[in-house]
Amino acid sequence: MRRMTEIRIGTSGYSFPDWVGQFYPPGIEKGKMLDFYIQHFKTVEINSTYYRIPHPAVMRNMERKTPPDFEFIVKTHSSFTHERRDLQRLTPEFLAAIEPIAETGKLKGLLAQFPFSFHFSPTNLDYLLENAKLYGNLPLYTEFRHDSWLKPEVKTSLAQAGIGYCNVDEPALPHLIPPESAATTGIGYVRLHGRNGQHWWAGGPLRYDYSYTDDQLREWVQRLDELRQKAAKVFLFFNNCHLGQAVKDAFRMQDLLGKER
Repeated sequence: MRRMTEIRIGTSGYSFPDWVGQFYPPGIEKGKMLDFYIQHFKTVEINSTYYRIPHPAVMRNMERKTPPDFEFIVKTHSSFTHERRDLQRLTPEFLAAIEPIAETGKLKGLLAQFPFSFHFSPTNLDYLLENAKLYGNLPLYTEFRHDSWLKPEVKTSLAQAGIGYCNVDEPALPHLIPPESAATTGIGYVRLHGRNGQHWWAGGPLRYDYSYTDDQLREWVQRLDELRQKAAKVFLFFNNCHLGQAVKDAFRMQDLLGKER
């Protein structure tokens, strides 16, 4: 029997122009996209915060558009994961920006997506563990891209620090992280990026040009069942954003899990 663990399904971002006609009605204004999105999903990853720390008014506007039970995950700014500098200056600005959704209880965590070039080393692990403290009591989930992090001591250290582990689905290319069903806190976390190996290393929007087959989604149903045994709740986000494929796959996953849209 499946443990009655809540699985919140959403997409990594929502304000994509190429979703118009695929998910959003033709002619929709960008400012109305979130209003439409919340009719179908109860959670979203905000990825724009990686590129630029927004004004708090931007986040307050998002919060006001969403119902009380809506939940946000916000990606950390690139200064934490990629540049790895100026944290003492930029982190307070980042925290002030997301305060409007944090103070309402709708912010359920931060996602730190480290680049493929960030390999495991004791120094890099210490960097993560020490600087995670800058976010105070906000839950933090860590996504690694390089398989050098697949060491038991990494997950043990994350668990001891109360940092969540992000399971991923991505192409089966050398040194990328394979699919797992791991949890280092009471909350499970999954991101599905698609399996477009042809365009992965080039980056850009074509990296995420991929639609999952039903059999591939069923593989994740099994992994989610495993996560249910370890976590009281699971977040599942589709990041194969090109041409609205993330939405379509999220709907199909909801159907496979027997969840209402």
